[in-house]
Amino acid sequence: MASTRFYPVPSAAALVLVAGVAGLIDPLPALAAGVGVTALWAFVLLAWKSFRMHQAAGGVFAECRGAGFVSLGAVCAGFTAVVPLVVDGPATRIVTVGQGLSALFFILGAMLLPGASASMPVRLRRAFDGVGLGISLAFAAWLITPMSDSTPTELGSTLCSAAGVAIVAVSVVRSRPYRRAVLICGVGAVVAQIGMCVIANLLSFGHLGPLVPLFALPVVAGLAMSAYGGTRGSTTPPVYADTREPDQYLTGYPLLAVPAAIGVMAAAYHLITVGWFDPVAVALGLTMVGILSLRELLVVSDIRRYAGRLKTKEAHFRSLVAGATDLTLVLNEDLVVTWQSPAAARLFGLEEDEVVGRNFRELIHPDDVAEAQQVIHSVIEGGHEDGPPALVSARLKDGQKAWRDTESTVSDQRSVPEVAALVVHVRDVGERRQLERKLHRMSYTDQLTGLANRRALMRDLLEYRRRPGQQGTLLVIDLHGLAEINDSKGRETGDAVLIEVGRRIRGLLGDEDMAARLGGDEFAVLTADGAVLAYALATRIVTLLMEPYQLPGVIVELHTSVGLAELAGGADSDEVMRHADLARSRARQLGRDRVEWYDTDVEIQLHRRMDLEQQLLDAADNGELDLVYQPVVGLRDRQPVGVEALLRWRHPKLGTIMPAELLPIARAVGIAAELDDWVLDTACHQLNNWAGGESDFWLSVNVSPKELLAAGFAARVEKILRRHHLPPERLVVEVAETWIAEDVPAIVASLAGLRKLGVRAALDDFGAGHASLSHLRRLPVDVLKLDRVLVNTPTEANSAAVLGVVVSLGKRLGLEIVAKGLETDEEITRAREAGCLYGQGFALARPAPAERIEAYLESHRASQS
Repeated sequence: MASTRFYPVPSAAALVLVAGVAGLIDPLPALAAGVGVTALWAFVLLAWKSFRMHQAAGGVFAECRGAGFVSLGAVCAGFTAVVPLVVDGPATRIVTVGQGLSALFFILGAMLLPGASASMPVRLRRAFDGVGLGISLAFAAWLITPMSDSTPTELGSTLCSAAGVAIVAVSVVRSRPYRRAVLICGVGAVVAQIGMCVIANLLSFGHLGPLVPLFALPVVAGLAMSAYGGTRGSTTPPVYADTREPDQYLTGYPLLAVPAAIGVMAAAYHLITVGWFDPVAVALGLTMVGILSLRELLVVSDIRRYAGRLKTKEAHFRSLVAGATDLTLVLNEDLVVTWQSPAAARLFGLEEDEVVGRNFRELIHPDDVAEAQQVIHSVIEGGHEDGPPALVSARLKDGQKAWRDTESTVSDQRSVPEVAALVVHVRDVGERRQLERKLHRMSYTDQLTGLANRRALMRDLLEYRRRPGQQGTLLVIDLHGLAEINDSKGRETGDAVLIEVGRRIRGLLGDEDMAARLGGDEFAVLTADGAVLAYALATRIVTLLMEPYQLPGVIVELHTSVGLAELAGGADSDEVMRHADLARSRARQLGRDRVEWYDTDVEIQLHRRMDLEQQLLDAADNGELDLVYQPVVGLRDRQPVGVEALLRWRHPKLGTIMPAELLPIARAVGIAAELDDWVLDTACHQLNNWAGGESDFWLSVNVSPKELLAAGFAARVEKILRRHHLPPERLVVEVAETWIAEDVPAIVASLAGLRKLGVRAALDDFGAGHASLSHLRRLPVDVLKLDRVLVNTPTEANSAAVLGVVVSLGKRLGLEIVAKGLETDEEITRAREAGCLYGQGFALARPAPAERIEAYLESHRASQS
């Protein structure tokens, strides 16, 4: 679009000038018409461009000055071309003034076009460069050409043109962002000024022929190029910034010798050929020397300013290097240290004479030299030219001859002339490595006990299994009672107990054994011992952990369950852990302070236990629970005086499950209380059906201490008795002697509450536990059921005496004595002779369902009657 605007007017002006050259039009009207119209046309275009830039810059005049001054230069050029046509008299002086103004405006425009110059100092330097070059050329032209006969007007025209051409040329050659547009505009201005200079000299010499419009053609072309280049720049505000460093434009200072050389050569030539200098030559020479001197002063100022900047940058660099946390080394291709940063003494205690001149390999630990050499060699070979600096991890010797963990980055700066070496930045990473090792240890350590954690155990377990022919055993230890300690004594006490447990376990182990805390109240031991020694170790651990824990202000006790599994018995580490955990679970099921080995039967029993726990919840609703009754018989007349209700689970697949297995499962799943209520209710209902008017026939049921001590137990018993209309004295609640020691005062209080209701209590399995005879004085019991161990050991000499003492003591306390477990006639006789009134056992009557017991009772009633 813009090009279609350009060509019509300059083309028409060129045709007018060609007509003037051909003599079709008078030369001066042709000059005035051709150059004047073109100048006016260029002025309009450039003024419009200046206006648009003024608007784009938000009203800032500075952004449109270049195009504006170029447009004024075009106007002055047109004015100069029109003057000879309209002015009579000394027109050459007016032409010279117009030409000078045109040159001035072209200079200003070229220097202010977008991208032509950056700042006032830059513009000033370029102006001096141009003026110096112009004066030098004018001086040379004056001396070596026949210009000495020129008039002052002609001389002024020539000087203006020379200065303008030189300054414009210097400005546009060094333009940057819009180089093409500025070059076109500048070349056009140079061509226009040269053409105007020739025309001015022709007019001065009185040549008014075809040469005038001929040399006006370059003026038209120059004005067109100026208009074209001046309107090609961006309408957006340009960024005026000299992005070059000072050393970049200082490299152009040797060009100052060019004008001086031109002047010296011209002066020497003139001196040789003429031998003297006229006043004009002297004035031009002095002017040239003055301008070059001023330019040299600017150079000195720039150099000083640049030196100041270098000094400031060097100070900044030194402060940065001195305060850096990295040590910087410069190596040549032979890896010899040629320079080290001042931080070496502060960070590593290394003096310059200890490092500079030595090979970098001598500073590295011998074990790390090979790897470091390989990395550095790859850098030298060009493996890291385009990538990030190579990283070398090695130990470096410091000033105290100690080895420090370091990381070094090696960058190849051989292509940089000012460096031409390898640059190594060394950082001390000792604290970071120490922290990493500490975190690594912490990740494998239990923070409370200081033992290994589960992660470390599985790691070592894997290593154990990888050793050829390695035998070993894994022990998993479970603590019982820690939750109660945390609840009653506080978590701090519980943590202190765990710490003591860890200390005790660690004290029993050998150097190759490993103790770990798996979490919570679970511990583990990994030992290289075989089965026998591992079992002995587990037994010692159980014994030691059973000992009381004496803590500040409190003494607590713990119980344990230990499971063992051989390392060779599992396919992998997880399976070995699972085996040991299964054995530990089995030990916990069988009781406290037990040690169990894993075998396939253990897993079978555990699966059976899990199945039973799940199925027991629905056993009562499915009608699978049942009671059998074993009569209690008078040893003198063999008549039944009562029955004991015994719980059975008639499992549809596994058959009958006895209370020894059933009751622990019930307690584990939390339905023991419901089972006790069911047994009591069912037995009372059955007793009511059997009564038949006998008010002294009684029923006994077994109750665990947990249920006996439960809130509201006495109230539930009373409610059941009322429901079935049974007198309280016909019910006997049995409590095993082995459970009495758990909480004697609470059991005494609960039994006393039952006695208030009229319900009798029995102490079952007396002689099997550790209860002392003194408990009989405190316990509100009515019946004493002797364990079979007291009546079935005839080979022991003192067995009869012990049995007699127990029976005698019971009678003194007013207790009814029942001998349990009578399986032979000899045992029946022994119990009767010892004074026992009642007996219970297979030799007297076996446990049987309710229907058979009812028939049994009817038969005895019939025989008695």
